[in-house]
Amino acid sequence: MKLKKINIQLEEALKANGYETPTLLQKKTFGTIKSGVDTLLIANSEQGKTLCLVIAAIQRIGYVEEEEEEEIATQALIVVKDKEHVLEMVELFEKLSSNLNIRVYGVHDRTDFDNDKNMLSLGNDVLIGTPDRLNEMLSGAGFDVNQLKFYIIDEVDELLRNRLEPKLFRLSDSIGKTQRLYAGSVYDERLELFMDKTMSEDVAIFDLTEEED
Repeated sequence: MKLKKINIQLEEALKANGYETPTLLQKKTFGTIKSGVDTLLIANSEQGKTLCLVIAAIQRIGYVEEEEEEEIATQALIVVKDKEHVLEMVELFEKLSSNLNIRVYGVHDRTDFDNDKNMLSLGNDVLIGTPDRLNEMLSGAGFDVNQLKFYIIDEVDELLRNRLEPKLFRLSDSIGKTQRLYAGSVYDERLELFMDKTMSEDVAIFDLTEEED
């Protein structure tokens, strides 16, 4: 997949897994996200929003040296809507980051909380989870957010429609200042209000649904 200044190992992994050509969304947003600004992605599922999020996180983290593993805490915190999407995203990360030594762990309402805490204590680069379980992790697991580079929410509009604002606000407040990347299918007033309270003023908005119309 040809994207300007993409990590070479990531590019090779994308090609090996059949991702030869970037979608319009991936081409348009890669450079902006890489620059470090808060970004909102609005597009249909055919544009590969989830893959776009995974590419962005792997690009930002890069290769993790073995001698750094014990020193580095979670660098990307990713919120998804349910167990199925946790498992799907973990699998996608593992496919695309296996040659970069990035450690990925997924949590949801059916994982064992004590085991989750123990696994994270061994070191982690990307933590993917549902809003409920991530709130538990941040409030009761001694979760280290000091090295966080990315706070990502997939299908943010759907989570907001399901009345999960309090949990998402709590997560946002817990992690403090870091780059935020949200993806969804509909840009509505509820999402706009959520962005106003959780993103920087210079947020970049890419709404491909307007172009599709």
